Amino acid sequence: MTEFAAVKAALKTQAVETPSWAYGNSGTRFKVFAQPGVPRTPWEKVDDAATVHEFTGAAPTVALHIPWDRTDDYAALAKHAEERGLRLGAINSNTFQDDDYRLGSVCHPDAAVRRKAVGHLLECVDIMDATGSRDLKLWFADGTNYPGQDDLRARQDRLAEALAQVYARLGDDQRMLLEYKFFEPAFYATDVPDWGTAYAHCLKLGPKAQVVVDTGHHAPGTNIEFIVATLLRENKLGAFDFNSRFYADDDLMVGAADPFQLFRIMYEVIRGGGFTPDVAFMLDQCHNIEAKIPAIIRSVMNVQEATAKALLVDGAALAEAQRSGDVLAANAVLMDAYNTDVRPLLAEVRAELGLDPDPVAAYRRSGYAERIAAERVGGTQAGWGA
Repeated sequence: MTEFAAVKAALKTQAVETPSWAYGNSGTRFKVFAQPGVPRTPWEKVDDAATVHEFTGAAPTVALHIPWDRTDDYAALAKHAEERGLRLGAINSNTFQDDDYRLGSVCHPDAAVRRKAVGHLLECVDIMDATGSRDLKLWFADGTNYPGQDDLRARQDRLAEALAQVYARLGDDQRMLLEYKFFEPAFYATDVPDWGTAYAHCLKLGPKAQVVVDTGHHAPGTNIEFIVATLLRENKLGAFDFNSRFYADDDLMVGAADPFQLFRIMYEVIRGGGFTPDVAFMLDQCHNIEAKIPAIIRSVMNVQEATAKALLVDGAALAEAQRSGDVLAANAVLMDAYNTDVRPLLAEVRAELGLDPDPVAAYRRSGYAERIAAERVGGTQAGWGA
């Protein structure tokens, strides 16, 4: 098989999960900008996700967020997704939008609040059973604002206890994916602030607990590809949340701020054997001012382009340059792959899959945006926190 044929074959297997909340209205703490045609129900979110998959061929699952996507019949929602050519993906919990969680959720000093939070997480596992989802994705806003506000060690003990309860509830084919965030909303101490904290908890829990790397959740200058390489080496990388940021919030389209970083990350994924279904490639973005579906399509394409470039790295030439200590030659191997225009290659891949070579243009010609704007009138649009 030629080099390009092997790359094309690999790209045809790539799957990027889109987030249901990205199809709803979103914004900053200052303003949420509503758009016409935004979904009003989880069913309409699934329809939009199916449209992204229709034009990209690379987004076969959609993640749900509970309670934002709560419904009376999850099995029926899963069936609706199947009829639209999709599957329901990760179930994301929410322990940060209730008044009881002002001082935390699973780390709260009040045992009653902790029981409530754990109850919600167990409800999410019940939903996984109904939808056939493999992954429970956990992100906690827990932390403290002031020195002395709470006992930092005690909060870690409470976190470990809660995670253990949920871990014990998982089925044989289900996983717990623990996300971390450098800061926000806590100002003094965040209870899961980095990959090391997440890794330590997952290591203690067992093989069904793995770490989520969110590309926007690090201090400036952090070498994310090193984290990826290390977690892969330890068999603890479970998923990515892809997005971009410039300084704080992380809801920009993946590859928008630093496409070279995305390439470096994908190279380490491929180098470390992580380009498999065991590592979930998810988007975690909110599209505040740009049209939502085209932005998600473009994001999927950005991941594909970074992956294609990473697959083109000449591994033998790179290894030889590294063995000989030729710094410039080694860097040049990476740069040659990164500077390759892979858009024609991806256009060929899409054509061979029976797709339009230009997904964004095909979507705009489809009339879907105009149709949903006309049909989705009345009711309450989905939005951040709803």
